[in-house]
Amino acid sequence: MSQSRDEMGTPDDSAAMRIESHTLLGPLPDAAEVHFTFDGQPVVGRAGEPIIAALFAAGIRVLRTMPQSGEARGGWCLVGRCTDCLVVVDGVPNIPACITPVADGVCVTTQYGLDHSDGNALDPPPAPNPSTAP
Repeated sequence: MSQSRDEMGTPDDSAAMRIESHTLLGPLPDAAEVHFTFDGQPVVGRAGEPIIAALFAAGIRVLRTMPQSGEARGGWCLVGRCTDCLVVVDGVPNIPACITPVADGVCVTTQYGLDHSDGNALDPPPAPNPSTAP
């Protein structure tokens, strides 16, 4: 399993978790391993599961940031209706991680803000300039 991160992206192994057996659904069925990256770090998922499930199992909770404030976002509705889990997949922004199956070899990255075809989803926001702070 890959190393997980806290809300700021710092590694945190205590956050990783995958439910292996459910009281009503029983044990997790067998599935092939799928290897991909998130922000350059290797992650192992299960074939057929949504990207967000693999990331959550690896302890990764932050998938994008708000355009104005930079506030962290992860999953909210988990059925593809909101924008909280949008990620960049193989350079394509605005991909909902909750309904997009993970695939072997894909490159998933944090989406910074919402893409408006100006590239802002691909680049982290600039660091605050202390000399211009109020």
